[in-house]
Amino acid sequence: MLKRFSILFLPLVAGLIGLSPSAQAQVFVPHVPQLDEARLEQQGLTLAQEAAQLSQFNQFELALVRAQLASQLVPQNAQVWGLLGSLYVQLNQNEDAIRALQQARSLDSENPAVLFALGTVYFRTEDYARSAELIEAGLEIKGDEPAAYFDLGNAYFMMKRYNDAIEAYEEAIDLDEAFWPAINNIGLVQYEQGDVDAAVESWQEALEVDAEQPEPQLALAVALYGAGSQAEALTQGEAALQKDARYADLEFLKDNLWGDRLLAEAERFLQLPRIRDSLARIQRSSQP
Repeated sequence: MLKRFSILFLPLVAGLIGLSPSAQAQVFVPHVPQLDEARLEQQGLTLAQEAAQLSQFNQFELALVRAQLASQLVPQNAQVWGLLGSLYVQLNQNEDAIRALQQARSLDSENPAVLFALGTVYFRTEDYARSAELIEAGLEIKGDEPAAYFDLGNAYFMMKRYNDAIEAYEEAIDLDEAFWPAINNIGLVQYEQGDVDAAVESWQEALEVDAEQPEPQLALAVALYGAGSQAEALTQGEAALQKDARYADLEFLKDNLWGDRLLAEAERFLQLPRIRDSLARIQRSSQP
């Protein structure tokens, strides 16, 4: 956290009171000018606007500095704290994100975006129950956000509340029928429940929405291979990995919420000679 008057903050204060940072001390100072609070507030809002604009171009570190300063200049502005928290989220600074977003919530408890963002951070810290609680609270205020229902489904999934997870994903799809990640994750849940046929149908449905997505294609390949459709499975698997070879990394799959059953089958599938040869060709072709 920046100090109240950081090195970056000093030129601003000096400019506001008509002094330069290098001004020498005077023997006699008859009057100490007061800071113009309205001007400080305007400067803070300007910095926040600049931070928001920078964030749109993924210049998160530059944006963060401005947002930090803005939060000092307008400490009672919930939107500024929310912006600061969202930037910390982007930079994976979870503890700082929680502090900033909690401050935003204390100033505006009915802001669903802040609640959703807090839910995201608590999910990252693996506090899935708290994540679900905050997202639920946000949805009570604004219940037409498919991405929030998707995040809620993910939190339920990690708590093994499988039926609740599917229900949340279905809410997301009802709001946005092209939301393929929710369809894909229904398949992940169904596979963990042991319903392979239903999972296959979900991944096929996800590919009908967007045929270029490697995740449902690889999941489908793994499931089909285990069900005995080896030729189709190998073709699907090679195509998926050609699109994105990161899906050959089990840790990457785990980060994408692949459950224990599917991960175990994926590990065996990725060790098949044809798949290993295909991955080797992909790696060679990607080298300069």
